[in-house]
Amino acid sequence: MAKQPSTLSQVFPLIIFFAIIGAGGWIGYQVYLSAAKIQETASERIAKKNVVFTKDGLRVGVKQMKNENYVDATQSWVVKAWNLGTATKDDSQKDSKKRK
Repeated sequence: MAKQPSTLSQVFPLIIFFAIIGAGGWIGYQVYLSAAKIQETASERIAKKNVVFTKDGLRVGVKQMKNENYVDATQSWVVKAWNLGTATKDDSQKDSKKRK
């Protein structure tokens, strides 16, 4: 008569199988958490630069500039261009006299 294997020897491969599946699941979960954290950090950094991912694609925002600063900057360039563009003979003669 052949001796039957014990219950422990029959269940042992099943225990090893579940241990391997559990370890693989835990590793997969840790990879998922790491990927989610990296994605969150990247989204925060991109959002600081006014770039947002939407379901339609990438949306780039314009940083808000105070109207007064915008007008001042624009007017200063206009004034500089105006002054450089309206130089007359009298102005150039005055400049040459000052240099001498």
